[in-house]
Amino acid sequence: MNDAPTRRGGGAAFVAAGILLSRLFGLVRSRLLGHFLGTGDAADAFYAAIKIPNVLQNLFGEGVLSASFIPVYSRLLAEGDDEEAGRVAGAVGALLALTSTVLVVLGVVLAPVAIPLIAPGFAGEKRDLTILLVQVMFPGVGLLVLSAWALGVLNSHGRFFLSYVSPVAMNVVMIAALLWFGPDSSGDMRAQAHLATMVAWASVVGSAAQLLVQLPTLWGVERRLRLVARNRVGEIHVRTVLRNFLPVFLGRGVVQVSGYVDSILASLIVAGSVAMLGYAQVIAMLPVSLFGMSVAAAELPAMSRLRGSDAEVTATLRAKLHDGLRRIAFYVVPSAAALLLLGDVIGAMLYRTGAFTRSDVVWLWQVLAGSSVGLLASTLGRLYASAWYALRDTKTPLRFATIRVVLTIVLGYIAALRLPGWLGLDPRWGVAGLTASAGVAAWVEFSLLRRSIARRLGGTDMGGRYLAILWFCALLAAGAAWLVKLGLGTERAVLLGLVALPVYASAYLLLAGGFGIAEVSALRERVGRMLRRR
Repeated sequence: MNDAPTRRGGGAAFVAAGILLSRLFGLVRSRLLGHFLGTGDAADAFYAAIKIPNVLQNLFGEGVLSASFIPVYSRLLAEGDDEEAGRVAGAVGALLALTSTVLVVLGVVLAPVAIPLIAPGFAGEKRDLTILLVQVMFPGVGLLVLSAWALGVLNSHGRFFLSYVSPVAMNVVMIAALLWFGPDSSGDMRAQAHLATMVAWASVVGSAAQLLVQLPTLWGVERRLRLVARNRVGEIHVRTVLRNFLPVFLGRGVVQVSGYVDSILASLIVAGSVAMLGYAQVIAMLPVSLFGMSVAAAELPAMSRLRGSDAEVTATLRAKLHDGLRRIAFYVVPSAAALLLLGDVIGAMLYRTGAFTRSDVVWLWQVLAGSSVGLLASTLGRLYASAWYALRDTKTPLRFATIRVVLTIVLGYIAALRLPGWLGLDPRWGVAGLTASAGVAAWVEFSLLRRSIARRLGGTDMGGRYLAILWFCALLAAGAAWLVKLGLGTERAVLLGLVALPVYASAYLLLAGGFGIAEVSALRERVGRMLRRR
């Protein structure tokens, strides 16, 4: 009926391991940016400038390829048509290279015109610095798009770890630039602008490194690869990828527009809001990437390879979804509770140094609390969307993503720019309102995805009782961490984080195990296998 069975969670574990290493290095990079730039104008400019390359990378790279290229390529591999698979991969790679080259040229030339659309609240030196940083970073976009194409090829061959750990190369280069130029930034705007520019150049060099580390393995697993698009666009499989590309591009695009609009609204709140949103997203995206993306990325090729009767495929898809949803919730529920109740501990441990003050930590906690609202919905929604992509339906996720973005824009405008004034709050609360309103929109999208999948495949819910147990365990574990916080105080931020967060995680696992949650046993077995191998 389908491909050979894989060990439960095996692919997801490799994805999660790669993402974990990548995100840890990303946290180090973000901590150094916070240390040297704080929430000043240079930090605002850097985070606003990097938003556009990130959006384009996700649009033309990882997200779109996952939904349009991987299902077609994986199916060809499963059918044993390796020759055609190699030609399709080469044609798609060549078309992406051409498209990204045009994008880079346009991005560099049109950056001054685009700044009012990126950060309308910026003016003077901050605006000029943002333009420069956008122009410097844009060449890295093309390299990152090709890196995402390499990720699609490697994932289809079951090589998950390398493709998701490759961003470590880029982060290492940027960290090196921060350590080399950072001590001279001093706090003067001109010096900080120079540091931001050097880190922007380092991001381009790092993008090249991220692609290069994947190429040897890519050439090894796909020996029939030819990067030639000529005469291949008309073939049926490439046409299928291109036909899927547009709705997926639009679907992923509206989601990216949501993050883009958040950055625009943040630029209109108060100085430092864009930077604070960036610092918070580095933390909040860790569980989304580590647990949501890892499961969705590992399951997409497997779901795309399913063969057999409609009833057999439906039953297998439903089982995969049920298992994936439980695994995601097991990790994301305590992550959301941690952002909500222990955000100051996390923020202080990661950022409380140099130019990042105690008041910045409190502000960061507010934003993280807002991010916790939609954390579970965002991660579970990724898996539902991947199921639709595996079913070769890209239009259904597009419709629901569009609804999410419209809600995000409307609710974000109210929560960020109007609600704090109505309630008599500090305007800085608007950033928290921004992340919370995005969470509400994510829950709407999740509900629509879940209902549509249920109509197609049947019920896939993990059950309300399961979620209630997870939240109960997370809240009790947070209480244990709060006792540690009361005992140690908040002055020694790193020590507090190193003690309180492991206590929180251990208490959660013990409590969940006591309730008989199967994921605890699965985690224990996975760790045991890793230790035995070593």
